[in-house]
Amino acid sequence: MKRRTLLTAGGGALVALGAGWTLTRPDPQSGLLPGAAMAQSADGELPEVIEMVQGDPNAAVEVIEYASFTCPHCATFHANQYQALKANYIDTGRIKFVYREVYFDRPGLWASMIARCNDDSEFFFAFSELLYSEQRAWLASGDPAGIIEDLRTLAKTAGLDNETLDACLSDGPKAEALFTWYQENAERDGISSTPTFMIDGRQHSNMTYDEFAEILDGKLG
Repeated sequence: MKRRTLLTAGGGALVALGAGWTLTRPDPQSGLLPGAAMAQSADGELPEVIEMVQGDPNAAVEVIEYASFTCPHCATFHANQYQALKANYIDTGRIKFVYREVYFDRPGLWASMIARCNDDSEFFFAFSELLYSEQRAWLASGDPAGIIEDLRTLAKTAGLDNETLDACLSDGPKAEALFTWYQENAERDGISSTPTFMIDGRQHSNMTYDEFAEILDGKLG
């Protein structure tokens, strides 16, 4: 089995194993943002993190996806199973779908900061699909400066300008809030690899669309 390790922001490791990515030793410090150090806001409080939700927020069944924008297995899921889930369960209002980011590395956080630039869920999900479909391209350089420039280029195609991008990518308090939020979510739900799904509070690993449908149909009756 081929194994690949990537550095996290604080020197931890991301190991690819089988159908998911496993995180070890996360660290929220040093160099997470390209334009600013991690810092709390002036009043010492971190900004609120907005949950990104699709479908009916009051649906009887809730599906939470934990994923990383730099995870190739997540990109594959979004190109395939997610499209069928969206058509048959999310857009029809049969389930509440929540997307929660996992930060394995700095590029994943940078991508999330852009996707959450205006905390608008419609833009977030549209840009997320762009991030996944173009994942290989914007990660191709392997160089932080190159990745940032490729992300900025991608964001401009989605309608963001330089001033907006500068503000979003240098928002230290928001970055710290997101990383803290991610760590709390991962600890509470036992998230160690991506993609991972919580269906009505029960954890599931990556699966085929038919397996997803069987679980959801069983809950929906």
